[in-house]
Amino acid sequence: MSKRIYLDNAATTQVYPEVLEEMLPYFSEIYSNPSSVYTFASEAEKAVDKARGAVAELLNAKKEEIYFTGGGSESDNWALKAAADAYASKGRHIITTVIEHHAILHTCEYLAKNGYEVTYVGVDENGSVRLDELKAAIRPDTILISVMAANNEIGTIQPIEEIGRIAHEHDILFHTDAVQAFGHIPLDVEKMQIDMLSASGHKINGPKGIGAMYIRKGVKILSFIHGGAQERKRRAGTLNVPGIVGFGKAAELAKESMLSRSAKETELRNHLIDRVLNEIPYSRLNGDRTNRLPNNANFCFRFIEGESMLIKLDMLGICASSGSACTSGSLDPSHVLLAIGLPHEIAHGSLRISLSENNTIEEMDFVVDELKKIIEQLRSMSPLYEDFVKKQDGEHEQIF
Repeated sequence: MSKRIYLDNAATTQVYPEVLEEMLPYFSEIYSNPSSVYTFASEAEKAVDKARGAVAELLNAKKEEIYFTGGGSESDNWALKAAADAYASKGRHIITTVIEHHAILHTCEYLAKNGYEVTYVGVDENGSVRLDELKAAIRPDTILISVMAANNEIGTIQPIEEIGRIAHEHDILFHTDAVQAFGHIPLDVEKMQIDMLSASGHKINGPKGIGAMYIRKGVKILSFIHGGAQERKRRAGTLNVPGIVGFGKAAELAKESMLSRSAKETELRNHLIDRVLNEIPYSRLNGDRTNRLPNNANFCFRFIEGESMLIKLDMLGICASSGSACTSGSLDPSHVLLAIGLPHEIAHGSLRISLSENNTIEEMDFVVDELKKIIEQLRSMSPLYEDFVKKQDGEHEQIF
């Protein structure tokens, strides 16, 4: 294959043509500021309101509970910092997990330096949060639990409804980073008892630089960005109307196509997983085999270094990653893979493939065929692999 095969949709997605078409008029024709009072501004205001409704519908939320932000990281920062500030009189203890996105982990580190205490709950070998450990971590001064809806690296879907129930039984706020899950799997903020939720436009074929925060009505969350009365006085700054319109259209399309898209991606994902595990010795699937995002497959291959594998894939036009795009270039192994119990040397040989409905079975077969060659070549240069084969007397077992 000579064309590019894009398999890094967890990092970002292609903007759909329908989304771009919806956005274009708001750059040059309906360019008014929706916060202004004249009639021309009302056209932009109506477009923002429509988009707010589309995002809300994907969550079974009310329009007035949706606030637009600059992206998922801003939403995560807002949820944690503003909740910590607003509920400090009740307590200064926060619970999260060891496998969260760095937008959560680094914000928790910031809060820990400013008088808050953070408990990091562990996960099992599939990356699912240990509910017994979470329950045991709850204290009288716990004010917030933040657990991601689905992991951005290994795709494991968390028991969000159960966590929401636990949080509310103890009168604790519950936030979920749903950046990877939003638009890909069903989310219901009422059923799941979610108080705050973070989402991002560019993970669902919308534009970059636009996100959303769901804040349940009645939750006492203060402004994160000051300087204006936008977003009902909770998030200052001139609204990114084209981005919001694009996000809204992407949310609308995601809602319409979720079932069919999920079915196709799951079929592609399972075909890919089956071939890799059956045909590449010493390979391992990371994350739960079935309880995972439809488009996510994350592997580790023994005796190779992930960066070399990615470079060789790139030379073939295959775009993939070794983990979160936010830590790309880091020499440290994934904190998620270490958290599920993998040793450093195996975690270094990871490959994350995240699909879209536009991928094909033929592409999956091409990727696996080339991956087999790449891994064989890289292992042939590894003295560790050579020693291992000698010790195993040529027997290839799935040993990790």
